[in-house]
Amino acid sequence: MVEREWFDKDYYKVLGLSSSATEKEITRAYRKLAKTSHPDTNPGSEEKFKEVSVAYDVLGDKEKRKEYDEVRRLGPAAAGFGGPGGPAGAGAGGFNFQTGDFGDLGDLFGGLFGGGRRQRAQRGADLETALHLGFRDAVVGVTTSVNLPSNEACHTCKGSGAAPGTGFVTCERCGGRGVLNDDQGPFAMSSVCPVCQGRGGRIVTPCPTCHGTGREPSSRKVNVRIPAGVNDGQRIKLKGKGNPGTQGAPPGDLFVDVHVSPDARFERRGRNVTTSVNVPLTAAMLGTTVEVPTLDDPVTLKVPAGTQPSTTMRVRGRGVPASGKHAAGDLLVTVNVTIPKKLNKDQKLAVEKLAVALKEEAPHD
Repeated sequence: MVEREWFDKDYYKVLGLSSSATEKEITRAYRKLAKTSHPDTNPGSEEKFKEVSVAYDVLGDKEKRKEYDEVRRLGPAAAGFGGPGGPAGAGAGGFNFQTGDFGDLGDLFGGLFGGGRRQRAQRGADLETALHLGFRDAVVGVTTSVNLPSNEACHTCKGSGAAPGTGFVTCERCGGRGVLNDDQGPFAMSSVCPVCQGRGGRIVTPCPTCHGTGREPSSRKVNVRIPAGVNDGQRIKLKGKGNPGTQGAPPGDLFVDVHVSPDARFERRGRNVTTSVNVPLTAAMLGTTVEVPTLDDPVTLKVPAGTQPSTTMRVRGRGVPASGKHAAGDLLVTVNVTIPKKLNKDQKLAVEKLAVALKEEAPHD
């Protein structure tokens, strides 16, 4: 679908690219700008995010990009198709041509400037957003929601762009055609009307809410099911949750970039969760039981006599929950044996006696 904004807006410049950019370069630039301008992480950047999304909606679609490049090449003077009192149409360089002579170009300009051709259905643009999760939610899975910026019809003017009680008047200079024609014998030169800037008219009094655009920023909530065991930096695709398509075309997809916050007690190792527990030297030598925290309720762990420092013990099924073809992960507990840094006289004597009993060489001063 061709928009009048295409004549004025350089979407390549919005994404910081040249018109020869590859598809990968366009996608890479969009993702980078979408992250830095997303309202969830950068409040107040709604307009920038919307501008970037619109640019990618056009340049990220092969067909739209082709049409956009052609529109930009021909320029606003191509808007002279038909219209009362004017030639059939003025093309690149100002020469007359019929919309039917240019195949797809008739589709481009016909629907916008009165040619009557049916506009082509376009798939909705893909969207990207960031989601920040706590460690536990990432391990066990969670259903949450994200707010996506949207662009709805202005509630005050109902999308017309005009203040209530006012309207749109036809441009007196061009008669509503948006272009001025200069008949020069067999040729007709066209130029954009300087009064209405090619729009064919003007709003008498712009809507105070949308300032004449007919649209206003809004947001919509999308529920997101995060599977158990999602990793930091993982991207989740939600099919059909992007921008709606036109003329009945399918919507785009939503890509959710997951960011997992670190935890003071736990870490991930694949589908296992790791933690540690401190055990006194004597308890490690004689054996003991300790209470170990998990992501749910704590468990009691038996530490056998003679457990060595940095021994790893396993608690079955207390890691990432089972899902699909994946079995549940385990909790891996590292035993840290704590050794006193200072001993009083009696304690030192006791250790020396223990060393003798164990047939170890007693320490010397």
